[in-house]
Amino acid sequence: MAEWFALAMMITAKPIGDFVETHSTLKMLALSFLIMVGLVLVGEGLDFHIPKGYIYFTMAFSLDVEILNIR
Repeated sequence: MAEWFALAMMITAKPIGDFVETHSTLKMLALSFLIMVGLVLVGEGLDFHIPKGYIYFTMAFSLDVEILNIR
């Protein structure tokens, strides 16, 4: 099963990288998502409960706004 995921990542890495390179604002969005996930992991490591619904809604809303900006 892991081999299929690795193969899928190898196939899609270049097209996704090219798309992100074309739309530079997606770089900032992706970096902010990584920072948010990192902060959530640190918070959970310190026994803070952060509802996942808030995190998912924030990410989905930001992605939706960015898609509208691209169009």
